[in-house]
Amino acid sequence: MTSVPRLSFSHVGIFVTDLARMGDFYTRVLGFTVTDRGDLETPRGRLQFVFLSRDPREHHQVVMASGRPPDLPFNPINQISFRMADFAGVREMYRRLQHEPVTEISPVSHGNALSVYFRDPEGNRLELFVDTPWYVKQPLRIPMDMKRSDLELWAWAEAEARKQPGFKPVEEWRSALSRQMEQR
Repeated sequence: MTSVPRLSFSHVGIFVTDLARMGDFYTRVLGFTVTDRGDLETPRGRLQFVFLSRDPREHHQVVMASGRPPDLPFNPINQISFRMADFAGVREMYRRLQHEPVTEISPVSHGNALSVYFRDPEGNRLELFVDTPWYVKQPLRIPMDMKRSDLELWAWAEAEARKQPGFKPVEEWRSALSRQMEQR
């Protein structure tokens, strides 16, 4: 059997109902920059697109397209996740979200990450997270109290992670996963 060629995740595209409102939220609140925009004739008709990035090496990390029906009974997007540089960034975004038109703001520990989930103005679930130095079996979701100091929160997160099946340093887990991937 031949191996699968290497690939890496690049970007996500989502249909939106109100392109201006969503573009404003992703640029103003999440700090993305509009890298391009325009119209394109598609099999669904003429659509408008906005391309967004936070990395100058990436033309776009998120692309939004008009044309999402406003009355969908179910949002097929489970979540879109953004890794933060540090926990101070997660905490600052949590503070900012308190003043934005978002719903379901939910800070949680996954053991391997500390996250804040919320729904953007069109109901898409977003996650802002920072990795922890631990691995625990997933899925895991433990509500997290953002009123705790950073020191208290990290001590609590480690204590909770240590209670979980499969707890180990993340580097140990990554080494085992790397060996497994090399065998493919």
